[in-house]
Amino acid sequence: MSSARLEARQLRVTVPGRVLVDAFGAQVGGGEFIALLGGNGTGKSLLLRTLAGLRPAASGEVRLEGRHIGEYPRRVVATRLGFLPQDPDAPPQGSLFENVLLGRFAHLGFFERSSAGDTGRASRALADVDLAALGDRELATLSGGEQRRAAIARLLVQAPAIYLLDEPTNHLDPAQQLGVLEHLRGLARDGASIIASLHDPNLALRFADRFWLLSGSGPVQELANEALEPRHLAGLYGVGYTEHRAGSLRFMAPGDVARSR
Repeated sequence: MSSARLEARQLRVTVPGRVLVDAFGAQVGGGEFIALLGGNGTGKSLLLRTLAGLRPAASGEVRLEGRHIGEYPRRVVATRLGFLPQDPDAPPQGSLFENVLLGRFAHLGFFERSSAGDTGRASRALADVDLAALGDRELATLSGGEQRRAAIARLLVQAPAIYLLDEPTNHLDPAQQLGVLEHLRGLARDGASIIASLHDPNLALRFADRFWLLSGSGPVQELANEALEPRHLAGLYGVGYTEHRAGSLRFMAPGDVARSR
């Protein structure tokens, strides 16, 4: 692993009356794709927001490139770390192209306007998510899946070194899910750091190098891809799994509901 770009030190994430993540420590270097797995309400979204510096930890700290993330102005953080929320933080406004171009905002100085290079980045990002033909459409008129891909395109235009993505495949059909995750995997091959929560463990198996398994009761288990077993998924989701292979692909098929979680 390369030197850590993002580091969690003894991180605790809580909601009133409950500790979701406790004493979590991890280092993330360049070229890695990490998948967060866990049932609903186990803290995946809150952990990602905490790692992004958008939510204070109950204790512990997040370090970005060796410094506490809170020491950086948010504009500087945005040039190095990009966050995709599970749902939009604001109602959709403006055209698709204008919305995607906003991803360059953190890279522009005060009073500086977007350059031809910035608009070129936006055009390429729309092509990468198969939305190039819809640039002039009002964002609010797009389908849920199209808006999701628009949000991913804006993150691609932001071009951070670290991508934190909360359910990036929400609202996407199977072909779009594979296309988006293939693109993220390609970014990792080019040196980016990818951390994404995923509901489908088989997508995680196909694309991630390692996993953070969230129980929602404090401990987070870290596993390499090849170490994930059906018993781990049964413990996370309360459903029995069996392992199968199709050529070079390994996948887990859900079966009966497990007796205990």
